[in-house]
Amino acid sequence: MSKVSIFIPSSSNSSLPFYSGRVSAGFPGVVDEHMEDTLSLDQLLIKHPETTFFARVEGDSMTGAGIFQSDILIVDRSVSAKENDIVVALLDNEFTVKRLKTSNSLCLKAENPNYADIQITGEHELVIWGVVTGLARNFR
Repeated sequence: MSKVSIFIPSSSNSSLPFYSGRVSAGFPGVVDEHMEDTLSLDQLLIKHPETTFFARVEGDSMTGAGIFQSDILIVDRSVSAKENDIVVALLDNEFTVKRLKTSNSLCLKAENPNYADIQITGEHELVIWGVVTGLARNFR
């Protein structure tokens, strides 16, 4: 099961150079080396700073959704969770990240076939802490 460690964003906000030229993921192209603006990742990724927190992923139950061990999830508590959202949930006093399914019954679905879905029954205590709106990942 993928668990999460919770922490809140820093109040500092720095803008870095933003190169508006596109980076080709196919055939190499000409790179526009002119900086046109600055970009704040906080402003780009955090729509509601007062209700947003970060969570570090522990585990591999969400790899099918592109969420991997040590990724940092951006989680917004002001967004109402709906069918198919990826959520951070407090399930029986443990934090977890899963896909929310509500169509037939309430279910937290892993995105890895090695993990069973968690059908929520009256025996479970469930609180949806927020909706995952983005993630950050280091490659090195």
